[in-house]
Amino acid sequence: MYGKNVWLIADGFMSDTQKGEHVSHESICVLNLSGETANIQLTVYFEDAEPLRGLHATCAHERSHHIRLDRLVSDDGRRIPKNTPYSVLVESDRPIAVQVSRLDVTQPEYTLMTTIPYSD
Repeated sequence: MYGKNVWLIADGFMSDTQKGEHVSHESICVLNLSGETANIQLTVYFEDAEPLRGLHATCAHERSHHIRLDRLVSDDGRRIPKNTPYSVLVESDRPIAVQVSRLDVTQPEYTLMTTIPYSD
């Protein structure tokens, strides 16, 4: 079995900058090789506000899923705010592999950053 059930992403930030069809955003990239569909819960933490809960995604067995954080809507209709630092707790009922990517279009030369989150 590959992957972990809990992942932590300490550095999150989405600028509100958009240039044409390119939008600054972050994605949580998931690979599921567990044998069953993974049900994923995300909790977003802020420096000076209560956590944002009720964000969900799924990833079928032997599939990848790029969860665009700028498109997620919580159970109560909230979104992750732009221009606000945050962190994310990713919890899955099946082991998954997780990678985080950020596309930043605030400069003339776009930047793509990717990293593997922390998992114990």
